[in-house]
Amino acid sequence: MAATYLKLFVTMLIWGGTWVAARYAVLEAPPLAIAVWRFLIAGLALLALVAWRNKGLPRPTRREWWLILGLGVTGIFLYNLCFLYGLQRLAAGQAALVVALNPVVVTLAAAWLAHERLTPQKAVGGAIALVGCLTVIGHGSPLAPLSGQVGLGELLIVGCAMFWAAYTLLGRRATKTLSALVVTAYSTIVGWALLLVTALLDQPAALVPHYSALVWLCILFLALLGTTLGFTWFNAAVAKIGAARASIFINLVPVAAVLAAAWLLDERLGLSVLAGGALVLAGVVLTQHTSAQLSLEQAR
Repeated sequence: MAATYLKLFVTMLIWGGTWVAARYAVLEAPPLAIAVWRFLIAGLALLALVAWRNKGLPRPTRREWWLILGLGVTGIFLYNLCFLYGLQRLAAGQAALVVALNPVVVTLAAAWLAHERLTPQKAVGGAIALVGCLTVIGHGSPLAPLSGQVGLGELLIVGCAMFWAAYTLLGRRATKTLSALVVTAYSTIVGWALLLVTALLDQPAALVPHYSALVWLCILFLALLGTTLGFTWFNAAVAKIGAARASIFINLVPVAAVLAAAWLLDERLGLSVLAGGALVLAGVVLTQHTSAQLSLEQAR
């Protein structure tokens, strides 16, 4: 059990580092090219892992393929367009604080679309996290987004949270009949294919791998550690200790991202933005604590 928690902790540090690696990479190379190479490497590594564990590649049904397509579109293609183009315009630490809203968006979307129970505590947690998110994207002023004083970078990063919520809800359905590893591998390949087509239509010359050694190091970090190892370890932890306990560790990601960005990119966020981030995390903890309690009650 201790090894599981250690792997979860390391995974969160890696995922925090992906914001810094992606921020550095997109400042030197085109975002679409970064995404294409990242998910080609990650997809091939995941397929090899699936083939090794299953002694071959499973064949999903037509319904499962539709779910995999939806996952590839939302969680790989659209999420990463928002992620990488957003990081071209926004500091890594600030962007990570916004996307810390992910669990709350998933909770509210599940209540709306999947008719899951929305308790008063979850609603309060969601409201607190929303105020925090508005404070972060408004650079300290929660009312700034409401008056249109928000840039494209902030909107793209908010889009990350929306597409991740869709990916999570579709993933819940897909993993009822397929393993999480198979779903992740196949949706990664689907998302990569969409990214490749888009890149070929937009800027095919950018795909020529003439990037610096440091950019390639960032791509390999994103592909092999952020995607392949990170998802594998997280899915294994969910299988051992449950989704509620494992998901609580995700709160460490924005903290790790802010610290890594300050150390490696010399980013400095204002106190008002950090305060907004603290509100986001407080709201997330409140909603996740409620979810964990409900899971324990249902298990009794």
